[in-house]
Amino acid sequence: MTQTLSIPTVAARPRRLLPATIAFAATATVLASLFLAAGAPSPLLPIYESRWGFAPWLVTLAFGVYAVALLVTLLVVGSLSDHVGRRPLLLAAVAVQAMAIAVFLVAPSIEWVLVARVLQGVSVGAGAGAFGAAIVELAPERSKRFGALFVSAAVPIGLAIGSLFAGLVAQLSSSPATTVWVVLLALAVAGVGVTLFVPESTTPMAGALASLRPRIAIPRRLQSRFAATIAVNAAAWMTGALFLGLVPTVVRDVFHLESPLIAGVGGAVAFGSGAATSLLGAKVGAHRLMIVGAAASVVGSAAFVGSVVLAAFPLVWVAAVLGGVGIGAGFSGTVRSLVPSAHPHERAGLLSGIYVVSYTALGVPAIVAGLFLASAGATAVAAVYGMVIAASAAVGIAAQAVVLTRSRSIA
Repeated sequence: MTQTLSIPTVAARPRRLLPATIAFAATATVLASLFLAAGAPSPLLPIYESRWGFAPWLVTLAFGVYAVALLVTLLVVGSLSDHVGRRPLLLAAVAVQAMAIAVFLVAPSIEWVLVARVLQGVSVGAGAGAFGAAIVELAPERSKRFGALFVSAAVPIGLAIGSLFAGLVAQLSSSPATTVWVVLLALAVAGVGVTLFVPESTTPMAGALASLRPRIAIPRRLQSRFAATIAVNAAAWMTGALFLGLVPTVVRDVFHLESPLIAGVGGAVAFGSGAATSLLGAKVGAHRLMIVGAAASVVGSAAFVGSVVLAAFPLVWVAAVLGGVGIGAGFSGTVRSLVPSAHPHERAGLLSGIYVVSYTALGVPAIVAGLFLASAGATAVAAVYGMVIAASAAVGIAAQAVVLTRSRSIA
């Protein structure tokens, strides 16, 4: 009798899980939703500032602490899913995201918003690697390449949709923050429910505790190539911080526009352009793609500086499109120039190094810029910020030109 009972119990368990193809699509959707929620606060922060009357630098701090929390979490638990399995990290990430959105929903002050942003950073930092690996592992064999492309494009796609959604709601709704967070909380809860039925896609292995030690391990043979990507990658993510963290304040203080929709569309255009570039540039050589991205960053940052100095608002949109090309080409080119050359056991440390550059550039400059908003003013801060992006991108072009010259001489 025991045998008769145990057999259907064991057999029934797999049937409660999603088929791999559906799980692939569901996991990809949930990953995009994490970044969608991360992009939503950008158009809402100026509304919080007007409502609660806090210092302008706290707007950029609320953006920057997300990146810092994400970076720290990524360094600690970024490879944990290799040891305990993907599902525990997927569930933890979506559950923490739901907690963050709940805090946003009831937030009575900027301090609560800062806590919510930290929780968002922890959520994405814990889940990004596990979600990315699970998506590729669950993808049908004929769709492995698409799965990898989607993982690289999920960040700009999610941030673009989140920024646009929140900006649109803020423009049309009398209670924008409540509406945005109620919708996103429902999405996060649904994500938790879906993730419960996603099958495990890898075999856990020993070493979970050891994997929690933060480390960045760039293979010796790739160190010079990695160094050559730093300036391009930093310029790309500083541009992302510009449009999500600083542009909403610039739109209000420099152009005297109180429209959260404009702020949301700015982020959406930049990251939408980045996503399109990442996908369309799939067949372009990695080093050439980085040069194109860095050049776009130079011209885009020049357009942005011109927009604030000349008070020429149309140039903001030119800067958003070109800056987005810089984001997509710079980050995608960086990953593609390094990761394929790494052995499987080297990839986690290498990706950690890439993400350290990315999220440091995303968070730290925005926080520093915010500290000078009150004393120097939005025009001066935005102009200097744009020039720093251009300088970093110009250094990146020179570095990549050296790499290409050396590769030709070796060939």
